[in-house]
Amino acid sequence: MSVNSFGARSSLEVGGTTYEIFRIDAVAGHDRLPYSLKILLENLLRTEDGVNITADDIRALGNWDAGAEPSHEIQFTPARVIMQDFTGVPCVVDLATMREAVTALGGDPAKVNPLSPAEMVIDHSVIAEVFGTPAAFARNTEIEYQRNRERYQFLRWGQTAFDDFKVVPPGTGIVHQVNIEHLARVVFPRIVDGVLQAYPDTCVGTDSHTTMVNGLGVVGWGVGGIEAEAAMLGQPVSMLIPRVVGFKLTGRLPEGTTSTDLVLTITEMLRRHKVVGKFVEFYGEGVSQVPLANRATIGNMSPEYGSTIAVFPIDGKTIDYLRLTGRDETQIALVEAYAKAQGLWHLDDHEPDYSEYIELDLRTVVPSIAGPKRPQDRILLTRSRDSFREVLPTYTGTPDASVPVTLADGTSFELRNGAVTVASITSCTNTSNPSVMLGAALVAKKAVERGMTRKPWVKTSLAPGSQVVTDYYTRSGLGDYLDAIGFNLVGYGCVTCIGNTGPLIPEVSAAVNEHDLAVAAVLSGNRNFEGRISPDVKMNYLASPMLVIIYALAGTMDIDLFNDPIGRDRNGNDVFMRDLWPTQAEIEDAISSSISSEMFASRYADVFTGDERWRSLPTPSGAVFEWDEESTYVRRAPYFDGMPEEPIPVEDIGGARVLLKLGDSVTTDHISPAGSIKPDSPAGAYLASRGVGRRDFNSYGSRRGNHEIMIRGTFANIRLRNQVAPGTEGGFTRDFTLPGAPVTTVYDAAQNYAAAGIPLVILAGKEYGSGSSRDWAAKGTALLGVRAVVAESYERIHRSNLIGMGVLPLQFPDGVSADSLGLTGEEIFTVSGITELNSGITPRTVRVTATRPDGTVTGFDAIVRIDTPGERAYYLNGGIMPYVLRNLARA
Repeated sequence: MSVNSFGARSSLEVGGTTYEIFRIDAVAGHDRLPYSLKILLENLLRTEDGVNITADDIRALGNWDAGAEPSHEIQFTPARVIMQDFTGVPCVVDLATMREAVTALGGDPAKVNPLSPAEMVIDHSVIAEVFGTPAAFARNTEIEYQRNRERYQFLRWGQTAFDDFKVVPPGTGIVHQVNIEHLARVVFPRIVDGVLQAYPDTCVGTDSHTTMVNGLGVVGWGVGGIEAEAAMLGQPVSMLIPRVVGFKLTGRLPEGTTSTDLVLTITEMLRRHKVVGKFVEFYGEGVSQVPLANRATIGNMSPEYGSTIAVFPIDGKTIDYLRLTGRDETQIALVEAYAKAQGLWHLDDHEPDYSEYIELDLRTVVPSIAGPKRPQDRILLTRSRDSFREVLPTYTGTPDASVPVTLADGTSFELRNGAVTVASITSCTNTSNPSVMLGAALVAKKAVERGMTRKPWVKTSLAPGSQVVTDYYTRSGLGDYLDAIGFNLVGYGCVTCIGNTGPLIPEVSAAVNEHDLAVAAVLSGNRNFEGRISPDVKMNYLASPMLVIIYALAGTMDIDLFNDPIGRDRNGNDVFMRDLWPTQAEIEDAISSSISSEMFASRYADVFTGDERWRSLPTPSGAVFEWDEESTYVRRAPYFDGMPEEPIPVEDIGGARVLLKLGDSVTTDHISPAGSIKPDSPAGAYLASRGVGRRDFNSYGSRRGNHEIMIRGTFANIRLRNQVAPGTEGGFTRDFTLPGAPVTTVYDAAQNYAAAGIPLVILAGKEYGSGSSRDWAAKGTALLGVRAVVAESYERIHRSNLIGMGVLPLQFPDGVSADSLGLTGEEIFTVSGITELNSGITPRTVRVTATRPDGTVTGFDAIVRIDTPGERAYYLNGGIMPYVLRNLARA
């Protein structure tokens, strides 16, 4: 029961139903707060208990100083948790393991149960093995079930064993699109202690792009699976009241530009503005000119510019979208009434207080792409060819290489650097947006009418975010044109954007690898980091779905799309991009004639049931899962092995070796196992030793429920450059336990260090851990024996996840780096001052000393990046899961 110090408890009647609400205006200063902080304020008012959430916390938020640096910690309780299967499977594994562990500690296993609604969408497992044929979807789905049967049976067990946990089966859509089209409530009606309450829908998700839901006015963001598990079990998210960046929008997008151009522009602006760890909130008269789908696209890319959220307030566009997507009229009425009653409704002329300000006139947005390796590296489309030519020499020593290739069907061509070998309409970012999806289909229509098709070396794929997309393609008749140029449906899932691209055309792959060609992928997603899309592809570009079609037709990045022909028609005449590009009027006509709310209502009417293949899977039963020791997909997690009832005091680190010394912008893609499993890798050797055939290795993501696989794949990215082992690329290091410190795999070296009782540290540069919110980037780090990471700066989620796994995040002083200190990774490290944490104090710094092989010593004071008391409690317990488990056992 809420303490209600401010008398905020009130009621709201909507359509004859009375809801209990907690009025934001009960707190002085509420009217000047940004929308997002009003949501947090309501959260504190409703969950005030006098212990974890106090009246002082509420006053601190009401008295928020926009210009001050964050200093006051609050406990945020999300309304729900949303997961995708790659990150969600380990969550369920951990919960199942926790049930066993709490029993061993004398507790009740039934207490390990979601206390908040938890929903999972299986969308990361389908791989585009088959493409360019009407049979692609059925065949890829068949392969998906063959490979993932164990995982899916395990998830079906979880759906029955845990209360308030639901699973959206494979082949339905992408988690973030399903979230905005169906799962998001915007305003949450729920019976609490026998009373029907209404409160803002908030969420945390196990995928960094959870922020897509910000476009609906829902405050939610990505966390690691570790934090998500805690939230499911009723633990609030500990956070500092953030700085909020006000992003003012004016004008409207000009003809010929797309939502992708807008989001790439905003990504570049906000990454340059430095918004890591901050809230971003859009306001101004231009907000009403941004369609809901575009807002969702902008929110989706929040991890790419580093903010915690990027939210649009609720307004008429929100209500229109809820109605379009088939939401119940009672729910729609509640959203509008609640938002207006609580001062959460957007007004064009209202400007709250913000910590920082930035502005964009939408009329200045121009066509753009981003790449070749980071989403924030925007390129004006007018400069795309010049930009490609400028960076090409960094990817190959033979820029002018040309290789003859003959396909199995006899087609011959010359393959050159810059050839587009992957063109994929994929990922939640753009496939949720009818304007660019129908725009792409219109480009395909105009191309087919001229007798054009994709170049023969391009692997094409269409992976929509929901089944509604194919519904409106069918109704409009435009889907046939996509099929005609090779963009057949391959599956409903993240596919290319997550690295499930599947193999390139075999002859193309062979030529690329034999001649070390620098070929390209063009995708409509949000991630293009090195090594992510395909091991064969060095250069990756983000683009709108329309441009994906254009580049598939052109077949190369070495082209000026505004002046060079992209191909020829059936009569041999040059065809230019401008000949195929649809007008805004054409796109709007297609939208109005082909999309209806009935499509959404029909598709989502029974969304958790699944098809016959899903329903017929044998489902294990029982409150405690029976582990199969022979399984290579799902194994009992080791995190609680030998865990005592009370935490052991933390100790200083002595005699540590450097496992890896890394540069700037090392992402969780570089750290966490992802993509295909190579036969000659430690993970491949493990699977082979268990009798798994090479064709059934599947991906690392699909095997996240098996820690043995994941440990072996941590830091194994083919593009990782570990400076401890100069001249290598991939998961290699030097092993200083052996004479001469030979180069070996990271996993094998870590095993030898563990056997010798030697702790490990990692040295890193700026923006360490940027990218996806992968819990295994932290889990793998911890299980390899790493005690501390020393970086120049961190991305928010990974720093938090390291603490959640008991790894100490330290930061070099400003202006100091491993290189400036002359550190090579050959030193022996000590870290002293950690023990101060045992006394309930988080030291600002600890002393790090590095002893070189010649005996000279370098020392510096590293900043301790344990930022809140809650994080200190997690670290002292050895991580967030032991902390939660001990509390459950005591309850």
